Amino acid sequence: MKNYDEWAHVFKLDPNKEITDEALEAVCESGTDAIIVGGTDNVTLDNTLSLFARIRRFPVTCALEVSDLEAITPGFDYYLIPSVMNSQHVSWVIGHHHQAVKEYGELINWQELLLEGYCVLNGEARVAKHANAQTDLDIEDVVAYARLAEHMYRYPFFYLEYSGKKGPIDVVKRARAVLEKTKLIYGGGIKNAADASEIAAYADVVVVGNGLYENLTEALKTVEAVKEHKCR
Repeated sequence: MKNYDEWAHVFKLDPNKEITDEALEAVCESGTDAIIVGGTDNVTLDNTLSLFARIRRFPVTCALEVSDLEAITPGFDYYLIPSVMNSQHVSWVIGHHHQAVKEYGELINWQELLLEGYCVLNGEARVAKHANAQTDLDIEDVVAYARLAEHMYRYPFFYLEYSGKKGPIDVVKRARAVLEKTKLIYGGGIKNAADASEIAAYADVVVVGNGLYENLTEALKTVEAVKEHKCR
């Protein structure tokens, strides 16, 4: 199992999307550092368990990104807890987290929980609408959130989420420049090796999600592209 601080490339699989056994095997045996199971719409306990059971046939680190309390199930290596820092509704910053701890606090293995300071920047994405995120931010706004994530909240991850489109490299570069201990995760619009290599120049962790459902062959090439860049 790869510890979270060793991650450079991650595939994100949506429980609400179909993936064949052949495609799933290719993803899990691609050399990626981890598989994140997570999504925005229709994430249920049943489809989460179904996907998790299929992934567990392979020796790859598997994390659940929690978006619905009803879909939480034991057995994952890590549980990623997003806090949408630029949400305009307190529920997405701390409210849902408080409710989860209120219900399950005595059962939580705190060593398995990883907090993610999310900054959602694609206003057209479902996650932006779902979390009521304020997405019309300039670079200085994003840099400020990155600094908050590291120095005030001490999150292990700061996550730049463009979900469906590729964000400006200058934003990634500036956010990374102010982080020392907190790792920068980037997700959104990575479809091929060139995209992945460009982002890997600055982000600590590159997440490929929608791309693997659109063109699996190209998405698989992102693993080697990221690893090659990190070895330079």
